[in-house]
Amino acid sequence: MGLKIYNVLGREKQEFQPLEPGRVGMYVCGPTVYDHAHIGHAKAYVSFDVVVRYLRYRGYDVLYVQNITDVGHLTDTESGEDKILRKAAQLQARPMQIVETYTRSYFEDMDALGVLRPDISPRASAHIPEQIKMIEQLLAKGHAYVVNGSVYFDVTTAPGYGKLSNRRIEEQAAGTREVVRDEKRHPEDFALWKRADPEHILRWDSPWGEGFPGWHIECSAMARKYLGPTFDIHGGGVDNIFPHNESEIAQSECANDAEFARYWMLVGSLLVPGPDGNPVKMSKSLGNFLTIKDALKLHRPEVIRTFILSAHYSNPIVYSPEGLAAAAAGWERLYSPVRLARQMLANAPATDDGSAILPRLEAARADFISVMDDDFNTPRALAVLQELTRDVNALLNSSAAVGRPALEAIEATYRELGGGVLGIIPAAEAMGSDGQREAGLVELLVSLRAEARKKKDYATSDRIRDELARLGVLLEDRPDGTVWRLQ
Repeated sequence: MGLKIYNVLGREKQEFQPLEPGRVGMYVCGPTVYDHAHIGHAKAYVSFDVVVRYLRYRGYDVLYVQNITDVGHLTDTESGEDKILRKAAQLQARPMQIVETYTRSYFEDMDALGVLRPDISPRASAHIPEQIKMIEQLLAKGHAYVVNGSVYFDVTTAPGYGKLSNRRIEEQAAGTREVVRDEKRHPEDFALWKRADPEHILRWDSPWGEGFPGWHIECSAMARKYLGPTFDIHGGGVDNIFPHNESEIAQSECANDAEFARYWMLVGSLLVPGPDGNPVKMSKSLGNFLTIKDALKLHRPEVIRTFILSAHYSNPIVYSPEGLAAAAAGWERLYSPVRLARQMLANAPATDDGSAILPRLEAARADFISVMDDDFNTPRALAVLQELTRDVNALLNSSAAVGRPALEAIEATYRELGGGVLGIIPAAEAMGSDGQREAGLVELLVSLRAEARKKKDYATSDRIRDELARLGVLLEDRPDGTVWRLQ
């Protein structure tokens, strides 16, 4: 059985067959950089981070493109304020100051969460020529028209329009603002290029006058530039299926005369309890968001990742203190044997070949691959590791001596699956801005305590133990030495 992906385009789970054997082109809609990223963004980008990690783990050469939207994303799809400009006005700053500030902030947050950087992070504002070229192609082919310096896509010329969201054109007309309908042929047509009003700061020259691109054309142009007219996987949030993703498909396939993305993966929203207790989407516009920076003050990045991965990427998940507490407990159960194995390695004898545990580790690896091949099922992958942990704990806490080969195999398996794929097992104990240094200091205190105990200096021994406990470092004296863990 090979990898299967639930393709939203078609609403079925399909065997993954990339265009080019061994290579994957993947595009994910990136953030609009007008504020700090929140936990809802973390859900999307941690989810796609694991998709990329797993594809590479399975041997694919992945070209991962994730854009930065720094122009054209309006508060209302057709007629509202540009989100960048609105923030710039609020802070009395230049628009590109806002862009630079929050782009840096976004990548800082992603780095802190262990999200791998995309191979290419193109900015919409740096690809205006590509967008204009695509608009010109759509005009030449009769799929677009110019009105008063704005260019609109004619959805009636795209027979497949609505195939991703399963919406008919008649349904899509509902809710369109009357002020926009006046200059469009059809209420459901969408902007490819917008005429810039005199007060609009972000503006570029074009064949139709000064203006700025529509939100949807940006992704189509950048995806084509870096991945070609047709590529393998397109990712995004389920809330953007319409109109953004639907419009991407229509304009791309009409301009390129080719299929756009072959597999569509959409991430479920992160929800929070609403005023009435019912879950609602976390959103900046609703003011109910928690920034990633604030979340990281409360929880380890691995705990946040564990919480996100405890739900399937396509499903929503409700953010709550109780949910994070459960994720923290689950992560601690997974990391405890890794920490213990690493500490036991210091004094482990090389007396066995690890054959007692190796078959169990191989079985866990096979189960892990099996469930991840089933549409990247991270909840089941976590369950596989939890089941393995019970057996590993039984071995590590038994009276039998555990040799170096077994300990190395245990540590390597968790680092491979839990670290390399899921990104929740750190390479070393992290306790602050410089985790390795602080872990070394703990090891030094543990060794000083061991020397004090040998000298029967129990006052010093107890003081070291109690002071470490006060700092959240718990010691456990075992027959083969003292191990420690964070509280």
